[in-house]
Amino acid sequence: MTQQTADALIDTFLDDLWLGQGASEHTLSAYRHDLNAWAAYLVEQQGGELLSPDESLLPRWLSERRANGYQLRSNARLLASLRRFYRWALSEGRITEDPLTGIKLPRVRPSLPDTLEEQEVERLLAAPQLDTAIGMRDRAMLEVLYGAGLRVSELVGLTTDAVNLRQGVVRVRGKGDKDRLVPLGEEASHWLERYIREARGALMMDITRPALFPGRHDATMTRQTFWYRIKHYAKVAGIDRPLSPHTLRHAFATHLLNHGANLRVVQLLLGHADLSTTQIYTHVAQARLEALHADHHPRG
Repeated sequence: MTQQTADALIDTFLDDLWLGQGASEHTLSAYRHDLNAWAAYLVEQQGGELLSPDESLLPRWLSERRANGYQLRSNARLLASLRRFYRWALSEGRITEDPLTGIKLPRVRPSLPDTLEEQEVERLLAAPQLDTAIGMRDRAMLEVLYGAGLRVSELVGLTTDAVNLRQGVVRVRGKGDKDRLVPLGEEASHWLERYIREARGALMMDITRPALFPGRHDATMTRQTFWYRIKHYAKVAGIDRPLSPHTLRHAFATHLLNHGANLRVVQLLLGHADLSTTQIYTHVAQARLEALHADHHPRG
């Protein structure tokens, strides 16, 4: 198999993944990266037989990657990508046997997401100055981000017709272009209503434009821009721990579980397709309990 043929096969797989399951651009890019790397290794080792690799090559390659500094988590993700590809090839009749059947995924401890304590969240939400339209916008954005547990990309993509303040819900377009309705909560609804009434018009040259949270020149704000805003407000609030763009989303899920929310409810609110993705937050809650015990119990 030539490299050109391998590329065409990978393209077909990714097209099916996108059309059949609505995989995101980020997911497709990750699969392409992993499959291209594997195909290139096969070209180097045995002439590029992507559909019939020698069974000894993948364990060897994974070992070489570890020796070159790749983490177990990276190898596990790569192997998951290859496994999905070969299962697709088997279902399509392109191969008669899955070459990865006897290879197990490396055991990797789940990495706990960055999150914030509830009092830290309160300080972060209160950081924007409310005497400016931008400050009012940013306060509303932070409140909605935390109050609804959105991804930053979902937040900046909101339009005015996605919000129903009377019912206190927002319609969110998540991964795979799937819509979900998420309750805002009283605080997020209050700040969003106040922002729309008092500040949005001052930020818009054309108030008929649909962007709920405009950036410059009425354009939709980018997620990178708002991520810089979050880091700025974290500094204002005196929060010096590492943050990620998902920090408030992680805090939303963790705090819900800490207050007794059902895991499947949290799954629905976050828009996770698989419950196992949501279960990471049970580890966060458990880690928090263990830390509290160690800090405050006389025999901790």
